[in-house]
Formats: sequence, C-alpha cells, structure tokens
Amino acid sequence: MFKMLFSFLLILSINTYAKDATMQTIYDFKVKTINGEEMTLAPYKGKVMLIVNVASQCGFTSQYEGLEALWQKYKDKGLVVLGFPCNQFGAQEPGSEKEIQNFCQVNFGVTFSMFSKIKVNGDDTHPLYVYLKSEQKGLLGSEAIKWNFTKFLVDREGKVIARFSSATSPKSIEKDIAALLK
Repeated sequence: MFKMLFSFLLILSINTYAKDATMQTIYDFKVKTINGEEMTLAPYKGKVMLIVNVASQCGFTSQYEGLEALWQKYKDKGLVVLGFPCNQFGAQEPGSEKEIQNFCQVNFGVTFSMFSKIKVNGDDTHPLYVYLKSEQKGLLGSEAIKWNFTKFLVDREGKVIARFSSATSPKSIEKDIAALLK
C-alpha cells in the first residue's frame, strides 16, 4: 500500500512539473486576424497590450473612439490595442469579419489590430480568454466576462496587470497605460 501511494504521488508530482515546464505565456496563444490570418501574440512581446472584447451594436460601441485615441497617442511608445469581436452578449456582433472591419473603419476610423470573432465565456471560450480571466478575476472573484468592452491590460513582460469593466471608459485607464509605458 505504501509503495502504491508513493508511486502515485511521484507520478503526480512529475506530471505537475511537466505541466509547469510547458505552461504557455500570453505570447504563445494562437489567434486569427480579422482577415483570417493565423498568428500568435509573439509580435507584441515587449509591448503594453490592451485586449478588449468588442461589438458593433452595443451601448458601449462608442468606446471604439476612445480605444483608437489611446492607440494613436501611445502606439509609438509601445501600446497595442487588440480588439476581439464577440457575439455572446445580446447578439450585438452579428456581422461577418468583413462587415465588422468595415463598420469599425467607417464609423470610428479604427486602425488598431482587430481579430476574428471569438467566444469569451462558456465551453467554447477562446484559450486566450481562459488565460486572461484566470489571471485577472472580475467583480467578487468571478471569471466570467459580464459584457462587451471588458478590457485587460498586459505589461511589457506579458503579465496581466488589470481588468476593467465595460463601464470603464478607455480615457479613464489612460493613466494606467501611461505608467506601464514609462
């Protein structure tokens, strides 16, 4: 019995070590651009990332303007804004990737990086969002994304520093971004 218990614990500890040794960083996650190209987040290594689930028919859609303003103001200092369309909240992003891209460019002049539509909650949650939510919990420790335009701020080393609710405007987090860019 003792040998069996010891063997089990040994295997468990080796398995845990192996998982830790292969643990992903934020830069390893595969994503698809709004144009359908697969990539990882590796090109953003060393940058401050603001990752946002977005939607075109949401009460917070006007935040595209604030996100673009942050991107324009700080892109030369190392900020990237990454928009991930999501249709899970009130079906507020029903369009195709082409329609989403056109809407963002025509209505808000969006030039920051946009990606293909993903799920941020539930069984089909994109792995990037599983990671983001585990690193920065929401209100009362909840991992679930509550609505569109939830924002995650990631530092230059890839650490998820903060999570901001939909109601938090891009302008109100400018000081947090500026501090990470110093």
